[in-house]
Amino acid sequence: MVVGEFSEDIDVLVVGAGPGGYVAAIRAAQLGKSVTIVDKAELGGVCLNRGCIPSKALITAAHQYEAAKSSPIPGITSTATLDFAKVQEWKQSVVDKMTGGVKTLLKGNKVRVVQGEVFFTGPNEVRVLSEYEGQRFRFKDCILATGSRPIELKALPYGKRVLSSTEALALDHVPESLIVVGGGYIGIELGQTYAKFGSKVTIVEGTGSILPTFDAQLTRMVVRNLKKYNVDIHTNAFAQGVEETENGITLTFKVGDEEKRVTAEYVLVTVGRRPNTDELSLDAAGVQLTEKGMVQVDHQGRTSNPHIFAIGDIVPGPALAHKASYEGKVAAEVIAGHNSAVDYRCIPAVVFSDPEIATVGLSEEEAKQQYGEIAVGRFPYAANGRAVSLGADGFVKLIADKQSGLLVGAQVTGAEASNLIAELGLAIEMSATLEDIALTIHAHPTLGEMVMEAADVALGSPIHIVAR
Repeated sequence: MVVGEFSEDIDVLVVGAGPGGYVAAIRAAQLGKSVTIVDKAELGGVCLNRGCIPSKALITAAHQYEAAKSSPIPGITSTATLDFAKVQEWKQSVVDKMTGGVKTLLKGNKVRVVQGEVFFTGPNEVRVLSEYEGQRFRFKDCILATGSRPIELKALPYGKRVLSSTEALALDHVPESLIVVGGGYIGIELGQTYAKFGSKVTIVEGTGSILPTFDAQLTRMVVRNLKKYNVDIHTNAFAQGVEETENGITLTFKVGDEEKRVTAEYVLVTVGRRPNTDELSLDAAGVQLTEKGMVQVDHQGRTSNPHIFAIGDIVPGPALAHKASYEGKVAAEVIAGHNSAVDYRCIPAVVFSDPEIATVGLSEEEAKQQYGEIAVGRFPYAANGRAVSLGADGFVKLIADKQSGLLVGAQVTGAEASNLIAELGLAIEMSATLEDIALTIHAHPTLGEMVMEAADVALGSPIHIVAR
């Protein structure tokens, strides 16, 4: 019998083993389903292998290198040397540990893992092609979690010196100079990291500010710190093309009618990501896509094919790993007969810049539009003992409906913002009020106290800053 002549019947097929897919597979297995997960590359997807985890490892290393070079605390002096090859080895060890953990979790939950590329041949059937063979699966239900890839600009095709985030994370040396095209969170995180390692960094952003989806109040200190590392920032700037030589590359860009040129060792392009839906033959499965290649889904993640669900970067909304994981749980529960549905009210967004930025819920402007009169409480790191001892700057801001006191949004910029936002997301999810937060005793001295203090400010009874 020739392999691939017959279709194997399976319960649940998950396509893609990233943070959305493997979580969906595990949750479906927990709910009694027999699950097969297929990925053409490696377990953990882009996030664990070429995104979230390796980038945060390099960011941590850059912070450590910065602290070792010049301690911010008087009386402590130190020197530091950088062996970037060893840093990259350590980064890879972190990645290997995380992907190994995913493999163990899938095995422990009896999820079958298949490596290969998926092509739909019908509404409930796929063909999986690997290097040596082909297989066919006929599924009862399917969860699409194929993720996304970096967008390539026609004027800046990827090559030896034009890099995507994938290549930038795998460099074998710290470049003397680096141009970052795109000032979103990926560009800022990687640009700032290499600036700390010693690269001369130039950022070229097409909108009026870096991190354009975040309030200017939050990004102001990031801009200040970028300038501290001699980073040049060009906004309202549009890349026109590159000229590559053996030793470098020159980017031409326009700011208004003025044409500018800058030369560096590499150009890193971070202008967004494209959903991986164009090579799956989804039309054969009856799955409808938007003009931008996104999968149309309902409030439970169900596509136009009622037995195929889609999650993560291929559906509308921010391309965030934790969003994909959340959607994966919902899809698995719906398949198992649970009355689950997505609710994006408390999806946090984090930028691991210096300082960190984190938000959850509504912005001030969004809250005004929805609730009318709002209460805002802002508390500075400068008035918090633990923050001062860390040499950290920033603020915590709470946004609430004025009439009910219901917390509807929160923003943090400063050290540990990525961790502080979790409490605020829970508060919004639990429909907590400003009074609930103010009455919750927070340990002293901690950064978390600022959440309580910001609630006091919004209520008009601040303790550690003078009321306006």
